Amino acid sequence: MDWSSGFRSAWREFAASGALLSYGPDRIFEAKRIAGYVQKVLNGTKPADLPIEQPVKFELVINLKTARSIGLPISLELLLRADDVIE
Repeated sequence: MDWSSGFRSAWREFAASGALLSYGPDRIFEAKRIAGYVQKVLNGTKPADLPIEQPVKFELVINLKTARSIGLPISLELLLRADDVIE
């Protein structure tokens, strides 16, 4: 099976649309962090003086409906670790 063909993604919206799973930064959480950066710039901080940060919160979303449709069993352990399971 070619896993580059759309079965996984880094964004939860892809899993919600039918991809098998997604694992990547929690984009809502990161957007809130970006708002803090914008506020600092608007208050006069030079962008070059701000540190570069990496995402700190990741989420795993599993599309169980897709897994069933391709005959892929997903272990209970993995399902329990998922932040969201789409049925």
